[in-house]
Amino acid sequence: MRNLKRKTKRSVVWDYFTLEDETVRCRLCNAVLKFCGGTSTMQYHIGRRHSNTGLQSLRSGSRRSDSAGEITKRVKTFPLSSSLSDEQVLQLCAMLGDVDLTLLYKASVHGYNAAAFHKNCDRQGPTLLVAYNSSGYIFGGYTSVDYAQSGQNITDEEAFLFYFQGKIPLCIKVNSGHHARLDDSGGPSFGQQLHFCYDNQPLLCNQGGSSYSFNTETIYGNDTQLCECEVYKVKQMSQVSVEEKPWRDMLWTAERREELVKIIKDHKPLVSSVNRVRILMIGPVGAGKSSFFNSINSIFTGHVTNKAMTGSSSTSLTTQFRTYPLKDGREGKPLPFVLCDTMGLEEQTGAGLDIEDINSILQGLVPDRYKFNPVAPFEPNEQKSSRPPSLQEKIHCVVFVIDTNIISLMSNKLKEKLATVRRKLNSLGVPQIVLMTKVDEACPLVEEDLQNVYVSSYIKSKVQEVSSRLGVPVSCVLPVKNYSQELELNLNCDLLLLTAVQQMLRFADDYFDDVSPIEGDLS
Repeated sequence: MRNLKRKTKRSVVWDYFTLEDETVRCRLCNAVLKFCGGTSTMQYHIGRRHSNTGLQSLRSGSRRSDSAGEITKRVKTFPLSSSLSDEQVLQLCAMLGDVDLTLLYKASVHGYNAAAFHKNCDRQGPTLLVAYNSSGYIFGGYTSVDYAQSGQNITDEEAFLFYFQGKIPLCIKVNSGHHARLDDSGGPSFGQQLHFCYDNQPLLCNQGGSSYSFNTETIYGNDTQLCECEVYKVKQMSQVSVEEKPWRDMLWTAERREELVKIIKDHKPLVSSVNRVRILMIGPVGAGKSSFFNSINSIFTGHVTNKAMTGSSSTSLTTQFRTYPLKDGREGKPLPFVLCDTMGLEEQTGAGLDIEDINSILQGLVPDRYKFNPVAPFEPNEQKSSRPPSLQEKIHCVVFVIDTNIISLMSNKLKEKLATVRRKLNSLGVPQIVLMTKVDEACPLVEEDLQNVYVSSYIKSKVQEVSSRLGVPVSCVLPVKNYSQELELNLNCDLLLLTAVQQMLRFADDYFDDVSPIEGDLS
């Protein structure tokens, strides 16, 4: 690990809170908030519940002072109050990463007109619009590009619409190849579809279009009468104290990479009847299951490959059960493991991978290239179902692949599906690992340098969160970055990926050690 010497200043908000494990307690009112690595939720709590302190919006990095007057002088205050609850702020901040939200524009105060909107929001960087209608719906959109009244169509791959489903905000990304919005002198709009404060009135107007795919009933209940519209400046917060001790040890050297490659190539399963460890990848649509196979295949091929179909889609690109044997180079010897890919899990009933199909896969009944039918589970043929599957055909380790950016946004239906799968795996004694993908997209510090993954307090908080949500030990949660847009291999990326494979093989050995007396096939 390189020696980082920069210092991160301590936010003055900590003068009002005490850290208690994964929560923080307000010293002014004794309220307990969930702590996700940043201070934005604490800042909103102070601003909403204790506005008399003068700390409605706290600037990260203000020096500590024992004098409330001194603090107030150093901290910029804002007279506007947010209509969001503390819990809603927490969820939005989790959706955006560890950010600070500053309220720029409030229609009930500044007016429902384009001039007031642009006066307060132009050239403010990334912004989040939050609208409220008379039916109680809360929804809006995010853009990472400044409002500037340029008259241009804006391409912004990070833009999205969102709406609250219960307590959880759900995202609708801008469709690939479409403009996120028109940067004109009118009121805020997204994709020339949804126009907020339309015609300088508290109205929402949907003019149709194809930039975003959504259901108006779901997002705003077809109620176009707004009772409030707010725009927040989104500022990325520091993710970690740069002098913090790494929370997990990792050796970032070429020698360690070669050592891991050799360990994996030389691995032999504990039971003689099994030639290759079969590893099943399960996860939501778009989490990166197929990309993980491509990444591992790239390492052992010697250059970036794209054998399994990957991409961006709202439904699973993988429609077949695929078993991917790997080789040490194109003409090399087979590696001692097989990665098995499936359809993505989806929250809707009758969509994505069926729970019964997972059971058939675990038992080794589903053949390679079997095409899934989301509305009808797999039915084994009579010949295969008449004999018990061998240990060689069964799954020996299951890997849950989860996008770091959506951990806090998983719906209750998806969590229940994952819990159902885990109960089945536990009953069969199949070991489980969680891969947290896209860590570079979730944390700017990690995006800057992948070696920061184990000094990032934000990534650590996400590891703890997914551990809690899925009910797996923290030691079983491994952050990784798949190859996506790279043209060449990267040492740090390889080390995280190879370490994950090593853990999978170790867990499979634990499984063999447990079942071998039953199978009567101890090597």
